Amino acid sequence: MPPAASALITGITGQDGSFLAELLLEKGYEVTGLVRGDVDRPLGCAEHLREQLQLVGADLLAPDSLRRAIDSARPREIYHLAAPSFVPASWERPEETIAAITGSAAAILQAVRELDASTRVFVSASGAIFGDAPESPQREDTPCRPTTPYAIAKLAAHQLVGALREHDRLHASSGIVYNHESERRPEQFVTRRITRGAAAIALGLQDELTLGNLDAVRDWSFAGDIVYGAWLMLQQDRADDYVLASGMPHTVAELAQAAFECVDLDVERYLRVDPRLIRPQEKTPSVGDPTKARTVLGWEPQVPFEQLVERMVAADLRSLRAAATPS
Repeated sequence: MPPAASALITGITGQDGSFLAELLLEKGYEVTGLVRGDVDRPLGCAEHLREQLQLVGADLLAPDSLRRAIDSARPREIYHLAAPSFVPASWERPEETIAAITGSAAAILQAVRELDASTRVFVSASGAIFGDAPESPQREDTPCRPTTPYAIAKLAAHQLVGALREHDRLHASSGIVYNHESERRPEQFVTRRITRGAAAIALGLQDELTLGNLDAVRDWSFAGDIVYGAWLMLQQDRADDYVLASGMPHTVAELAQAAFECVDLDVERYLRVDPRLIRPQEKTPSVGDPTKARTVLGWEPQVPFEQLVERMVAADLRSLRAAATPS
């Protein structure tokens, strides 16, 4: 890869940012990570990459700082992954959610337009933009009916990418990404609660696992596969929007069963449902149709659902054993 291969990643400290940074470094990129505040602060999921990264400070809620970061790094590619990602919190802070998601995307696209319009930009949208869509699975042209402040903000950013791509001929693409997981997913998300719960019960550290709606349907993929799709999008001659998803629906109950099978336990013995945790059932199953990405990008997920769950449970077993071992 020539020295001109350079990228700026927002959200470098998170699950997606760390997997993407690993991918780009393997391909010979110079990678700059955007961090909030002091560049010496812990890098979360990307801490192991610190010595291989350039770092620059900025804040999603401060557009001028985003512009300065882009001006300083002058990357050939920008991957805008950073955003508040815990959907329930968007109800508590809708104004901040809109500013952090839509405002930051607008600031980055405007900076690119003014500093170097040849810079290629990936903006991470979400399958949540479809909300109560009239069909499942959802495609790139499925009508959007978002139902949360988070989804509304993501839809606005997604549409802005398309508008500026058309108006200013920017090489800007929106990835409509569905749920994607790994051992780096924060523990407040249901997937990690399940895999860590199964591991803890297997090790005798926990007696039961309490969940809400077991019938909720999701389209789960491996985070590493998703960021590879993002990279492929910026390698195309023509920018466009793509659904990145497995195309396979699974319920929370199925995920729990798969996790407990990894530790040879009967999930029904340990799983409890708390009615207080049950949210209203969604009208339309959140499942993506990745046909376009597979056809145009040649993208194909490498980690199937069962292998993803097994990977997460194994990582949780390792970390819980390490935490229980005296130093």
